Amino acid sequence: MAAEIVNPRSESFSTSSQDEETFDPVFALHRGGKMAVQATVPVRDRDDLSLAYTPGVAKVCSAIAEKPELVHDYTWKSQVVAVVTDGTAVLGLGDIGPEASLPVMEGKAILFKQFGGVDAVPIALATTDTDEIVDTVVRLAPSFGGVNLEDISAPRCFEIERRLQEQLDIPVFHDDQHGTAVVTLAALRNAATLTGRSLGQLRAVISGAGAAGVAIAKILIEAGIGDVAVCDRKGIVSADRDDLTEIKQEVAGFTNKAGLTGSLETAMSGADVFIGVSGGTVPEPAVASMAEGAFIFAMANPNPEIHPTVAAKYAAVVATGRSDFPNQINNVLAFPGIFAGALQVRASRITEGMKLAAAEALAAVVADELSADCVIPSPFDERVAPAVTAAVAAAARAEGVARR
Repeated sequence: MAAEIVNPRSESFSTSSQDEETFDPVFALHRGGKMAVQATVPVRDRDDLSLAYTPGVAKVCSAIAEKPELVHDYTWKSQVVAVVTDGTAVLGLGDIGPEASLPVMEGKAILFKQFGGVDAVPIALATTDTDEIVDTVVRLAPSFGGVNLEDISAPRCFEIERRLQEQLDIPVFHDDQHGTAVVTLAALRNAATLTGRSLGQLRAVISGAGAAGVAIAKILIEAGIGDVAVCDRKGIVSADRDDLTEIKQEVAGFTNKAGLTGSLETAMSGADVFIGVSGGTVPEPAVASMAEGAFIFAMANPNPEIHPTVAAKYAAVVATGRSDFPNQINNVLAFPGIFAGALQVRASRITEGMKLAAAEALAAVVADELSADCVIPSPFDERVAPAVTAAVAAAARAEGVARR
């Protein structure tokens, strides 16, 4: 992908597109797409051509055929990620289909490059069938060093990720799950430190039992949270319910040690942490019922489940998913460095230990600058990606999944 900003702007747009562009700078920025492919070697004359293409390229092809691992050294494979979607769960927009999801996937790709130095290719698939998605990605995988699954609806996203991890020997990472979880854990670690508590002293409530909510619950348990209850539209995900999906049954098995039942409001009473990844609105009396010095991470976009002005009345630390309030829980703090670290050591997969290492490194970036308005770095903090990259690479080596 191009390191410099190159936008080959087409002149073949309709009058209606031009009118929209006149009034809305967003359309002007997106015109012609947000990315392009750029060569990394010159092709100026016949000698260059003979090296970059035929006949010289045949030497490299033959060498790779004889020794397949050379593909990492003599192609782009070791430094490029496929950003794969079916357009069924695009943030704030829902199921809008593959074509309409492309602007988001392009955006993801340029964030990979801008914040992690990782090249990425957006791939929007014209199928929502789980088997077809898995089969397609497996067939595409030889061209890529990693796969970032994006905006695929639950519960299919869980099975798709699991099956791809089983079938491929490259990192497969569903960012809607794990990127959100890593950044949330980092912010929660620092909020606890700021207020003189440990994770083990906290009881958390997660509003939302989809991709992000499940992943956050798993990483909090892995990190040693005291207890966590996950809530869906019908209330607390608990073992006594007979309407749980397979994934929610699993969640009920490792969360809610207190055995709570009932509504979200019931779960919030006396809770130390609220994490919102669901949308909707939480009544203020439920917010007021939380423990003193609570943390509220209301991350729905564009409208947080609890508005920051309301949350600030009751909470010691408030975070959202928005950039216009302090403490933005933004996945861009995690996924570029996680993939950069995994690719750097040619990891075969991304482990739980690598995710925990990413969260710890991210939290450490602002460990000496903690305040109620700073428990997580800015996405533009240049310390973030190098710190996460190094931590993930080291964890991959420690866990035996690195191949260099």
